[in-house]
Amino acid sequence: MSLPVTQPKTLPDAWDFKGRPAERSKSGGWTSAAMILGVEACERLTTLGIAVNLVTYLTETMHLGNATSATTVTNFLGTSFMLCLLGGFIADTFLGRYLTIGIFATVQATGVTILTISTVIPSLRPPKCTRDSTTCTPASGIQLIILYLALYLTALGTGGLKSSVSGFGSDQFDESDPEERSQMTNFFNWFFFFINIGSLGSVTILVYIQDNLGRKWGYGICACAIVIGLVVFLSGTRRYRFKKLVGSPLTQIAAVFVAAWKKRYLELPSDSSLLFEIDDSAEVLKKKEKKQKLPHSKQFRFLDRAAVKDPSVREANKWNLASLTDVEEVKLVLRMLPIWATTIIFWTVYAQMTTFSVSQATTLDRHIGKFQIPPASLTVFFVGSILLTVPIYDRLIVPIARKVLKNPQGLTPLQRIAVGLVLSIIAMIAAALTEIKRLKAASSHGLTNNPGAEIPLSVFWLVPQFLFVGAGEAFTYIGQLDFFLRECPKGMKTMSTGLFLSTLSLGFFVSSLLVTIVHKVTANKPWLPDNLNQGRLYDFYWLLAILSCLNLAIYLVFAKWYVYKDKRLADEGIELEEAEPTFH
Repeated sequence: MSLPVTQPKTLPDAWDFKGRPAERSKSGGWTSAAMILGVEACERLTTLGIAVNLVTYLTETMHLGNATSATTVTNFLGTSFMLCLLGGFIADTFLGRYLTIGIFATVQATGVTILTISTVIPSLRPPKCTRDSTTCTPASGIQLIILYLALYLTALGTGGLKSSVSGFGSDQFDESDPEERSQMTNFFNWFFFFINIGSLGSVTILVYIQDNLGRKWGYGICACAIVIGLVVFLSGTRRYRFKKLVGSPLTQIAAVFVAAWKKRYLELPSDSSLLFEIDDSAEVLKKKEKKQKLPHSKQFRFLDRAAVKDPSVREANKWNLASLTDVEEVKLVLRMLPIWATTIIFWTVYAQMTTFSVSQATTLDRHIGKFQIPPASLTVFFVGSILLTVPIYDRLIVPIARKVLKNPQGLTPLQRIAVGLVLSIIAMIAAALTEIKRLKAASSHGLTNNPGAEIPLSVFWLVPQFLFVGAGEAFTYIGQLDFFLRECPKGMKTMSTGLFLSTLSLGFFVSSLLVTIVHKVTANKPWLPDNLNQGRLYDFYWLLAILSCLNLAIYLVFAKWYVYKDKRLADEGIELEEAEPTFH
């Protein structure tokens, strides 16, 4: 009979706040994880509480045009996601996750506080429109400076915080202990739950407060929420487990390119076994974690020079000599870039749900009896669609796909992304047709020249576009994460998050760019005027549908060309090592 395995009192790879080996019984676990979940729920509530209703604040209070307001919102969200990459790099390389969360949560709290103050002090907002005035005074330069300072401080805080919360939460559980490993899986389930609780709270309660009690109350609650989250997070300092800095995979990618460029004039050996490999040096093995060896590939041969030994270099370092495995890991990332690039347009479509779709809702009949739905609260259909699609996929689509496609997973990650892209095209077609119907209703009731009038058409006509984009996100989001996580090298796991978040960020920036170009090109007969009743927003939606169709065709070509990592290794007779589970 085997003896029960007893776990040591201290953890070999975790330390307490004083730098001592962390004691298993006095650190980590659910108590620490709960405090980290709290700060994530507050971050989600705060960020979405500002973003989903920001377009109406910019148009109705700051008196900015529809196009300017839309680009401001998408730039804000794009910057938030892009700064996740910066936050992840800082956490991995310099500060560690705990300090990164603490510092960036403080930055976010500062940004939201400034935003709240700007809604309280009258001089920081333009004067209200009078009924007699045909034009409203737009926000002045100093008013916009304060607004943008608040928004981009909030974006900076969001990026740094979001990049480290899930990772720091997982640090609180010891993967070598079966019980704690099981708890870690439950942690990520609760993490996803708290994200959605924060989302639902922001698109319902907070939006209602902003529209009915005032922005100062809505943004004030956001400021209080993130401060409370920060206090709760800091109160757990004595119980947290801290891990050593692992370094950023971006450094490895940069080092391979630099080493290859430095040796661009050297000849490549015809025999790949002459390239430098990890086993060539026992000293390197001591410094590096053991990596799974990858076979030499003939694509991107120019990078092989990074693994060529230069006889003129006396002392080798990572900036002038990389191992063949390091080079092949970078090649794996490069092979994913065509798939990465062709998923950006989905998030451009997604961006319309927080901008022009909300602007459309402000013009329609939003009453249910005596209750009036806030325009931004239509996003609840979007969140609900995501939550419904996931179980429908698991219970209905997967069993059918298993039988038809003979794939135990149901749909592969690339197939799931393709479904999401198709749904985004349907969403834009639905949005264009709904906008045509809205304009006909406005015209038939003589409201074309009256942007503030309520068109006698139910706001629920907009629901299909929210449902299709929400369902599309459920497929694309999970498909992208699964693809990037599966295909990223084992030693570069955080790249999966980086690649995913960068598609979101660039999607929002592409939306801003498209809106700006369309607004300038159609200046004589604007598609996106301040009065949407006189515009041709439907043409903008048709444009997105056409671009999405072209993108889908290109995506399908690259998806057919792509060979999954496990198949590539199997063809070489190499067994794929199991990567540790990662959640985001």
